Amino acid sequence: MALFEDELSPSRRTPHVVGADLSSLSVEELNDTIALLRAEITRVEKEIASKLTVLSAANTLFKD
Repeated sequence: MALFEDELSPSRRTPHVVGADLSSLSVEELNDTIALLRAEITRVEKEIASKLTVLSAANTLFKD
């Protein structure tokens, strides 16, 4: 049995907040933050593409 629960638990670091102080983060944590933000950008871009597809279809349907 581990002496501390944290040894078995995944990281309990709080999610990144845009504009938060980065000075206390390690290089590894900063790289993890970059990966998280890149994944979020990809997710948002996919949502934009989906909405543009729907908008384009609606414009075609309701075109004069």
